[in-house]
Amino acid sequence: MPIHVTPADDLAAAIIRARDGDRQVLLHGGAYAEVALTLTPDDSGLTLAAAPGETPVLYGGRRLTGWTQQGDWWSAAVPEVRDGAWDFRHLVVNGGLRPRARLPKHGAFTHENVFDVRWMSSTDGGWERKPTAAELTTLRYRPGDLGAWLDLRNAELTIYHQWDESVVGIAALDPATRTVTFSTPAGHPPGAFGAWNPNARTYVAWNVRQGMTEPGQWYLDRTAGTVSYWPLPGEELAAAEIIAPTAARVIRLEGTEAAPVAEVTLRGLTVSATTTPLVAGGFAAGRFDGALSGAHLRDCRILDCAARAVGGQGMKLLGAERLRIAGCETADTGAGGIYLHKSRDCAVTECHIHHNGRTYPSAIGLQLSGAGHVISHNEIHHTTYSGVGSSASTTRFEANLFYDIMQVLSDGGAIYITFCADVTMRGNVVRGGTGTQLSHAYYIDEQGERCVVEGNLAVNTRWPAHNHMARGGVIRRNVFIDAGDARLTFMRCADFTVAENIIVAGGALTVSAPPTGITAMPKNVLWSGQGVITLETLPEDDYQTRASAPLAPRDGTVIADPHLNGAAFGPDSPAAALGIPPLDISAAGRSRRE
Repeated sequence: MPIHVTPADDLAAAIIRARDGDRQVLLHGGAYAEVALTLTPDDSGLTLAAAPGETPVLYGGRRLTGWTQQGDWWSAAVPEVRDGAWDFRHLVVNGGLRPRARLPKHGAFTHENVFDVRWMSSTDGGWERKPTAAELTTLRYRPGDLGAWLDLRNAELTIYHQWDESVVGIAALDPATRTVTFSTPAGHPPGAFGAWNPNARTYVAWNVRQGMTEPGQWYLDRTAGTVSYWPLPGEELAAAEIIAPTAARVIRLEGTEAAPVAEVTLRGLTVSATTTPLVAGGFAAGRFDGALSGAHLRDCRILDCAARAVGGQGMKLLGAERLRIAGCETADTGAGGIYLHKSRDCAVTECHIHHNGRTYPSAIGLQLSGAGHVISHNEIHHTTYSGVGSSASTTRFEANLFYDIMQVLSDGGAIYITFCADVTMRGNVVRGGTGTQLSHAYYIDEQGERCVVEGNLAVNTRWPAHNHMARGGVIRRNVFIDAGDARLTFMRCADFTVAENIIVAGGALTVSAPPTGITAMPKNVLWSGQGVITLETLPEDDYQTRASAPLAPRDGTVIADPHLNGAAFGPDSPAAALGIPPLDISAAGRSRRE
């Protein structure tokens, strides 16, 4: 018989009891506070699930009480914070993450640092000259932005880079030189990537009392040991559920390579309210844990679960084999949605991944490494950086739907892959909403070998296909449509085939490649509403255009209006005459809806 658990029961004790029974634990609805549950190989075969028709929510924190009103704000005592025994940088109110007090109120400050050192690509070793400790720990601010009034124990800065950011504390501030010294080093020097980065010299100050300017914000005073919150209109504090995180994760599946956690099923659970340490998160905010996390798993399943209003990753699983994640949702996350690392033969299907990067915009909706995965029928949107980031070889991305990606950082894409081989992207849809100048729909980056982009749709992305330091790729039977200008790029690439695509730009259409970048270009239909289709010839090992001329069609490619109706074309289209098959993207996205 299953063991039934309510919020008043000891969940960890119930798990132990289940080891001697039929290994089923059913959680009834309600809020489970300060959950820090670890499952071990001894729990292999366990099913931990919501009771039928009920919605248990497991919090990695505790409810704050004792609120007193102080003008527009309400405050509660957190003496453990004053004493240094507790710290948090996220707050959950009525199920949603609330923003910390910030300066400036909107946008970002501009600092005066410059780091004029070339980034040589990851393959070529990163920075041409390694940054010094001072370059990683100091920032010079403009007059009036910061000053001696800043409470150094409380304030934190987000320094924006190219594809990541650094959240740092403040050790010292010198008003005479307008210099801030960080308590923890940044991941890159402030001012780096300046030649092609719109965020190169920007930063924001968080948890600043002077930045409490509107309802919904909160502020943690570590010196006084209080947390203050400005309620939203109509929000009654007496009835509000305000959770302060006490942990970085709620459920942990902890195996080893020799003794993995096997055949565990999690079903219908919601995890919420986690926080993160004060460190630079790195690419994809990869240093942060998941509210639902695990290491060394075999044949486990995570079904119909949710990670909402969490400070780090929604889910982070390492060393998993044949893991299935299906029908899950991650939303309102400080970092990314699902982070699947050094894993093999896993499937992520029918998931809804959205509104990530609330604290760390380097976060990626779904980040992968390893090999052999199937990523299908997911809906990914409102991401601050890439929708998918992957270095997983022999992986298939099929029938996924993307929109409103790349809203903060640049040089990523809806599907961004690198350091991998034999990857297929097929039947995916990317729709507009890209927010920065270096965003792409389908992006094969460094050391991407023999990868295929086939039968996909991109609408109003401005840069539907970008390829960099990749070889032997195939761009085939896609439909790329832009109302304005559009670009296809093959920087430092070799041996690509571009075949049977329909590429339409309302403005100018530009293709950039070195002489050996595209070795075959059969039977494409290209069209520019402005009548401007340009081939930019690039050097083999650099990025500067060597020559620019009208693109001369070859290998059966034509310049003609394809007469599209949406992504479809009729029998009178030149695409039909070339034998290009109709694009079928009817299955893209989730087939199951909430």
